[in-house]
Amino acid sequence: MRAPIFQLDAFTDRRFAGNPAAVMPMERFPEDAVLQALAAENNLAETAFLVRQGGDYRLRWFTPTVEVPLCGHATLASAAVVMERLEPGRDQVVFHSASGLLTVKRAAAGYVMDFPVRPSKPVAEPEGLAAALGAPLAAVHVNPFNYMAVLADPAVLRRLSPDLAAIAGFDRAGVIVTAPGDGPYDFVSRYFAPAKGIPEDPVTGSAHCMLAPYWAGRLGKTAFRAFQASPRGGEVVCRLVGERVELEGACVFYLEGHAEF
Repeated sequence: MRAPIFQLDAFTDRRFAGNPAAVMPMERFPEDAVLQALAAENNLAETAFLVRQGGDYRLRWFTPTVEVPLCGHATLASAAVVMERLEPGRDQVVFHSASGLLTVKRAAAGYVMDFPVRPSKPVAEPEGLAAALGAPLAAVHVNPFNYMAVLADPAVLRRLSPDLAAIAGFDRAGVIVTAPGDGPYDFVSRYFAPAKGIPEDPVTGSAHCMLAPYWAGRLGKTAFRAFQASPRGGEVVCRLVGERVELEGACVFYLEGHAEF
C-alpha cells in the first residue's frame, strides 16, 4: 500500500517548535497492527490516520506504542492537511473519532477545535508522585485519563526533571503538571506519559480539556492563554463553553511525501 504523509508542527507558528505530528490520509484503514507499525516507524508523539466519510473524515490517533482516544495536536495537524492540502479553501471539517464528533474551523491565525471537557476531582496525593516529579505538590486532581499535579511556582514547573520510570508505574496513562501562569499566560503546564511511549509530550491539546475547567474554577474566567513549557514549547488559547472546550492554535508544514507499507 502507498499513502501520503505529512509532518507538521502544531500549536506554533514557526518550525521546530510546538508538537510535531504525522498525518496520513488513506482510502481505508488497514489492520490495526499496520497502523501501529506506521506510528512506530514515524516515531512521533502521535500519528493521525484519516479516511474520508461522506463530507467528513474518520480520524484515529496512535503513539509509537498504543492507540489513544483523543489527541489535540494531531487533530489540529489533520485539520490543516484537510483545509490546506486535500480540500484547499475549505473552512471547516468534522472528524468522527473515539471521542465523538470533533469540529475544527479555520480562524484568523490558525484553527479552532471543539473538544469535550474532561472534568476532574481532587484526590489525596498518590504515594510517590511528589518524589517522582521532584517537587512539592499544592494539590492533585484525577480523571479516568490522567493525574494532574498542581504546583505553586511556575519556575519550579519549568525546571522539572521527573523520574519517568516511576511516572509510568502510576494507575493513569499520564501526569499533567500545572502552575499559575507567568508573563502573559494564565497558566502553564507540562505533560509526561511514558506509559504511552511519550516521555514528555511537547504540547498536549487533550490535557487542556482537563486544565481549562480546573483553571476556570481557580481563576473565575472561561478564556485562557496557556503555555506548555516543554523544551519545544507551545501556546494554546482555551475557551470553556459549557461541556466543551475550544482549543485554538496554529500549524506549520514541515514535510510532505508518500509512505509505502
